[in-house]
Amino acid sequence: MATIILGILTVMCCYFTVVLFRKIGWHFAGWSTELLGFSIGFLADFCDTLGIGSFMVTTASFKATKYLKDERHLPGTLLMMHALPTLVEAAFFITVVQVESLTLITLVVAAVIGSLLGSRLTVKLDKQKIQRIAAFAMLLTSLLMAAKKLGWIDLLGASNTAMGLHGGALLIGITSNFILGVLMAAGIGLYAPCMVMVYLLGLNPLAAFPIMMVSCAALMPTSSLTFIRKGLFQKTGMWSMIIGGIVGVLVAAIFVRSLSLDALTWLIVVIGLGTAWTLYKSATKKLI
Repeated sequence: MATIILGILTVMCCYFTVVLFRKIGWHFAGWSTELLGFSIGFLADFCDTLGIGSFMVTTASFKATKYLKDERHLPGTLLMMHALPTLVEAAFFITVVQVESLTLITLVVAAVIGSLLGSRLTVKLDKQKIQRIAAFAMLLTSLLMAAKKLGWIDLLGASNTAMGLHGGALLIGITSNFILGVLMAAGIGLYAPCMVMVYLLGLNPLAAFPIMMVSCAALMPTSSLTFIRKGLFQKTGMWSMIIGGIVGVLVAAIFVRSLSLDALTWLIVVIGLGTAWTLYKSATKKLI
């Protein structure tokens, strides 16, 4: 099953790569710009592979460096730059934990369908609405990361042993992952809320990883197509961000054997809260 899923994801991402290249080709924007894009991609997907997440790190990096020229392009840029690195991540982790096939497939399909709907809605949003959504995403992710570091989230799944969902629990899981797919297309990361959902439904904490990884690896290239068609993404440095992200995944997965993430995670939580506040101020200053 893992081989089949990985094969399908690879075909999807190859198609996404061809469509993206036909849209923007390859444009060298200068060493400083390309190197910064590479660094942002590397840092974000390095952190993602270690379980910290990529969306918040990327959004905070964009805000700090002013690399993203138009915040209306944030959701599409997040999905597109992390699509291929997430596939590489999935290749490392998909065979480690065996989740029941029905549970994995239905939850992933629900997330993909949700992201397709979400992408169609997101492309219609103006800059201030995107900023408010991004601010909410940063706040929610920061709070969930803090809760995980304090051990509160892990308590939810401490005694769970199931590796599959059935009956009503499966329907709740499908519905929840559909909603998370919608939200992810708007720039709200799926990892942390999906982990909470999995724990609350009684699944083994390890089951969260293939569900999260495969959901993201499948929905990112799929929902990205809407943003590519509309041109709502950061074209400058896109390939550098993608390549940097792939290198970040490989370095984290292959070379990082032991690393204390406490200080780094708390630093990202603080940065995330600060970035959420600045995004919120940017979204509301014209309304005051």
